[in-house]
Amino acid sequence: MLLLPAHNPSPWTGATGNNTYFLDGAVTTLIDAGAGHPEHIAAIGRALGGRPLMQILVTHGHTDHVSGIPALGARWPGVQVRKLPPEEVPGATLLHDGEAIRAGDGSMRAVWTPGHSQDHCCFVDDSAREIYCGDLIRAGGTIVIAASRGGDLRAYLQSLERVRSLAPRRLFPGHGPAIEDPAAAIDAYVRHRAERDVQVLEALRSGLDTPASIASRIYVGLDPSLERAAVDTVLAHLVKLEAEGRVSKRGETWQVV
Repeated sequence: MLLLPAHNPSPWTGATGNNTYFLDGAVTTLIDAGAGHPEHIAAIGRALGGRPLMQILVTHGHTDHVSGIPALGARWPGVQVRKLPPEEVPGATLLHDGEAIRAGDGSMRAVWTPGHSQDHCCFVDDSAREIYCGDLIRAGGTIVIAASRGGDLRAYLQSLERVRSLAPRRLFPGHGPAIEDPAAAIDAYVRHRAERDVQVLEALRSGLDTPASIASRIYVGLDPSLERAAVDTVLAHLVKLEAEGRVSKRGETWQVV
């Protein structure tokens, strides 16, 4: 496996941009497509050494993971794109949860892990006990659960537990370095979300009653470009707490039950 940064740095994507992963072998495969940056396309070309790119496996349909597909298709006509529904990418062939896919000189298994998005999936290399986990989890940061764009915090927590049950040895995320202790990382993520629940409830009890006002209290000093995401993540917590019977919504405001 070869990590090829997508060269699209931002507060969202990190200093080197998205991670994409090249799997060499009989079925040359790229996991996630990046954003079509010329340096990324050139790095893939060097890795291929004149051979065609045969396959792109997409973890989910967010722009930073799929917008490079047209440039990759133009450079390597005939490349097959595969991803899970419900969100579709033009020209992609849909995968199914649990489907085995030839990749490199081995195989991957698509595992549906919704929460960050409805179509999110991980690609599991069972033989190596390694998982290409997209935006399920990352080292040194948290994952946005954008409730207004299909994010679902309860589904997300269930997806973390599904990945934990696979007992992976290593995780390769869509952003940041490899995760060498997946169980500990998942534990930390679950604790973090429980702590956020408490913070949201405390903010409600103090008189704050909208996602925006709660986010401004919890996320102090946030990069302005991430403020909308913070509000959306607070909304995801409120929706989860509502489903658990702990808060309720009246009009546009929220309160503790």
